[in-house]
Amino acid sequence: MNYLKHFGLRELPFGITPDTSYFFACRSIQEALNTLLVAVGNGEGFIKITGEVGTGKTLLCRRFLSMLGPCYVTAYIPNPYLTPLGLLLELAEELGADIAALERAPEMQHQHLLLKALSQRLLNLAIEDKRVLVCLDEVQAMPIETLEALRLLTNLETEKRKLVQVVIFGQPELDEKLNHPSIRQLKQRITFDYHLGPLTRPELARYLDHRMAVAGYDGARVFSALALWMLKSRTRGIPRLVNIVAHKALICSYGRGKKSVGLREMNDAIDDTSSLRIRVPHLALASVAIFTVGLLVLQLARTV
Repeated sequence: MNYLKHFGLRELPFGITPDTSYFFACRSIQEALNTLLVAVGNGEGFIKITGEVGTGKTLLCRRFLSMLGPCYVTAYIPNPYLTPLGLLLELAEELGADIAALERAPEMQHQHLLLKALSQRLLNLAIEDKRVLVCLDEVQAMPIETLEALRLLTNLETEKRKLVQVVIFGQPELDEKLNHPSIRQLKQRITFDYHLGPLTRPELARYLDHRMAVAGYDGARVFSALALWMLKSRTRGIPRLVNIVAHKALICSYGRGKKSVGLREMNDAIDDTSSLRIRVPHLALASVAIFTVGLLVLQLARTV
């Protein structure tokens, strides 16, 4: 894209694909990461991480998995739409269980044989002093019966510890699903949980600077104070929405031959984003009011 050269960038700074090289440890994300690291060290129970759409759950999961040492064997299941049999098959493949017996067995025996193969694989890994960790994403969409199959798998244990530990990531609706009477035992096994929040106003400025720097930018701050104010106000600090709007705002600035993003470019970028299109009066009618509010916000920030 031409705006890369215009801003002196090596790559697009505001992609929405989770990329651990752009990981930004805001307070909420860092606390969630600390919770995960402490919880896996504890070695028992389920761990639950929730957050609204776009708050960085998948990126957090990938960062967390990248930090685990060689003593861990991990399985990452991004697809929640699995039957109990489908989940066991995914886990067997991820963990390297021997499932050759399935080829010769009738279909009605597959779930039993999968559980048996997984149990043996988990026991072998425990003998090798390996710890098994399973991470599941978008669990709010997982069928109840599949969650129950997952809980039954975690019944496997030695005298010292569980053979498998589970981390579940999901949207806030996951809490409602876990209230279902048929999986109340799973809910009781959640020993650690954390809810991800949005970026705060100061974190938003650092977040934008961080992503620009990782992408190769080394100049003065690109986003003006009023542009930041509008971005936070309309996206509520949700990282995915921030990335979408910031990318469009850079395109607007490039199209006008500018090296910075002002209120006009940010307003245009927001107007071009359907999920945020709660129509704000155009600059021709509201620029004075917005500018005045922005100045008041800045003055209050300096006095705090």
